[in-house]
Amino acid sequence: MTLTGRTALLAAVAMVGVFVIPHGWVLAAVDGGLLLAVLTDRALAVAPGALALHRGGAGSARLGETVAVHLTVTNPAGRTLRALVRDAWPPSASAAPRSTRLVVPAAERRTVTTLLAPTRRGDQRAAFVAVRSLGPLGLAGRQGRLSAPWTVRVLPGFPSRRHLPGKLAALRELTGGHATQLRGHGTEFDSIRDYVAGDDVRSIDWRATARRSDVAVRTWRPERDRRVVLVLDTGRTSAARVGDVPRLDAALDAALLMAALASRAGDSVDLLAFDSRLRAAVTRAGRTGVLAAVVHATATLQPALVEADMHAIVAEVLRRAPRRCLVVLLTALDPAPVEQGLLPVLGALTARHEVVLAAVADPAVAALAGGRGNASAVYAAAAAERTLADRARMADTLRQRGVAVVEAPPATLASALADSYIARKAAGRL
Repeated sequence: MTLTGRTALLAAVAMVGVFVIPHGWVLAAVDGGLLLAVLTDRALAVAPGALALHRGGAGSARLGETVAVHLTVTNPAGRTLRALVRDAWPPSASAAPRSTRLVVPAAERRTVTTLLAPTRRGDQRAAFVAVRSLGPLGLAGRQGRLSAPWTVRVLPGFPSRRHLPGKLAALRELTGGHATQLRGHGTEFDSIRDYVAGDDVRSIDWRATARRSDVAVRTWRPERDRRVVLVLDTGRTSAARVGDVPRLDAALDAALLMAALASRAGDSVDLLAFDSRLRAAVTRAGRTGVLAAVVHATATLQPALVEADMHAIVAEVLRRAPRRCLVVLLTALDPAPVEQGLLPVLGALTARHEVVLAAVADPAVAALAGGRGNASAVYAAAAAERTLADRARMADTLRQRGVAVVEAPPATLASALADSYIARKAAGRL
């Protein structure tokens, strides 16, 4: 049983009467009357367990968006339901309003709408529905916790989407409709057209010329059918937060922009998420559906507090991609994981594939390196300088091994990685 503030107020007023007429029979009458009113009110309250609950609304949302989930409460009882309903969700769902007052006449239904503004990726599941049903006097009632399962899958926010139009424009300038006369590395046949003055004679197609009345030349375009393999390191280093964003989320945002850009460029895109074992994979999704496939495959992906097994990662990449392709490894540039995990197996990867390592840089470290205000700031600056020097040494070592290194803060990592991809296209390395 639950009591309300109205009961306490009524009891306080009754006690005033007892003080005015200080007799035992007055106290007994007041207490008995109040108790009878409370028990009657509770008996007339609709039992929460008799209610029927049904869910509806959004089943998915992008990180940072607000979506609505509907809870329909049906009252099968023969009297009106007066209740306070709380639709409980995890704190990271940011559900509002916290509770709703509801009046549902007999044999009718009403809908409670809860707005969710999730702050984390993954599945947000409704915890329970708490119903406090009050009697007609509003003195007492019944309270129950009901189950109404519902899951909203929170997809990656993809904030780097804003860069996509500009990157596509740069890509069109490179590969759009600009055919070349001579075949070179990274090109494929485009079309045959009539010879015009100034064309290189080496581009003449003599067979096509023999079938036509005019001299014909061949044109070529950058090769489109290439493969890009995105590898997300979901080990312990991806759990570190850079600002308000986990490293994994920043790397995932860069992977989404790469997937969108490469698929628009005509390349096939695969994705592997790996730590000590394979966590998610997207293969053969098709160029039009690869972005949606990557979004849904990585929505529930969370860092694992284990060391990434680089031997297993490289073996999986080589097994899935036997032919030469671009491998983008999104991992940390920390000295220990690189020296002990990546470097011993790097040769097998670079011997067969073009490799790019993309790492999230922490702007706070660079800011600490400039501190000189007091002794504490100087010590912090020395530690920051040591960290930056170690990361620069690791980057130089990787470049000497044939790996291109892209390191940038979370806000610019996706754009920097996309620029590296475009530059490789322009250089004919893809």
